[in-house]
Amino acid sequence: MIRFDAVTKQFPGGTVAVEDLSLTAPTGRITVLVGPSGCGKTTSLRMVNRMIQPTRGSITLDGQDTSRMNEAQLRRGMGYVIQHGGLFPHRTVLDNIGTVPRLLGWDRTRIRARSNELLERVGLAPELGERYPAQLSGGQQQRVGVARALAADPPVMLMDEPFSAVDPVVREQLQDEFLRLQGELGKTILFVTHDIDEAIKLGDQVAVLRVGGRLAQVAEPAYLLAHPADDFVADFVGRDRGYRALQFQETPRLPLRSEPTIVLGEQPTEPYAGWLLVVDDDRRPVGWVEPHRIGTRTVSTGDLHRGGTVATEHGSLRAALDAALSSPSGRGVIVDASGSLCGTVEAHEVLTAIEGTRRPERRGSPA
Repeated sequence: MIRFDAVTKQFPGGTVAVEDLSLTAPTGRITVLVGPSGCGKTTSLRMVNRMIQPTRGSITLDGQDTSRMNEAQLRRGMGYVIQHGGLFPHRTVLDNIGTVPRLLGWDRTRIRARSNELLERVGLAPELGERYPAQLSGGQQQRVGVARALAADPPVMLMDEPFSAVDPVVREQLQDEFLRLQGELGKTILFVTHDIDEAIKLGDQVAVLRVGGRLAQVAEPAYLLAHPADDFVADFVGRDRGYRALQFQETPRLPLRSEPTIVLGEQPTEPYAGWLLVVDDDRRPVGWVEPHRIGTRTVSTGDLHRGGTVATEHGSLRAALDAALSSPSGRGVIVDASGSLCGTVEAHEVLTAIEGTRRPERRGSPA
């Protein structure tokens, strides 16, 4: 557990970056610090490992005052991930991952084994271990950064906007991979981002900071979206917070309809007006096609319209609504846990389900 008790950081010249911050990051959970530029997010993070010293107040780690701990030991007991990975350009990927174990005096065989294990765990191919950072994509570099932070199996991880330097598609993949890893490892994580969507997706609790480093609100994501403490929090979370909150509501049983399909690589057998869903041999959706555009030839990947997201049958209401709204046909594709087609649903049907989750139970008339 990381605990801030009335922590203030004032820099020479009088600038106050963090003011009277009291906050607890629970053991084994992800606490996200979010807020506009100049709100003291990174300063707060770097005070935990004493890269920045607090002016007043105290920070404790599992009950120990960090100001009384050896700085080197404190830092080696924490994983630290920053933008762009912060990798050593002259060292191979495996050597980068093994940085902290090497400082801790592990033998070469153990370091090598641990580095290879983590390379696989973060989803990178073994042959990338002998490459240098410049030979990797941005997303691969960020994965190596996460692997390096995990190398000595630290109980605490500090992450400063680790996914902000990559494109949106890679960023989403890294977020999903990060959540998968956290599900396996259960680290105590303090995570900094300026992106409220990322904060809501990743955080077990989200702490919103104001400019000047004052805590505006800390809460679980669903509560934060539904009950912003004031206008500042409401504005920062966004006017579409009601839509975002749908991601925390499990989809009730929807009126799925059977959707006409064609298998990729086959020919249309009869005329069909409008959009036709294309599936693979396992009935996994791969896109949409307009049959009148291809005539009688077989459907190829070049014919596919890949617009439209896919939602799972027991996923969130937000995912189901997005699937319907983003589909070129207006019909949202719903799949089971294996990715096979269950059916489709229209946006108005999802909205009806949303309304049903908010409608209070009807009570009988008094006798």
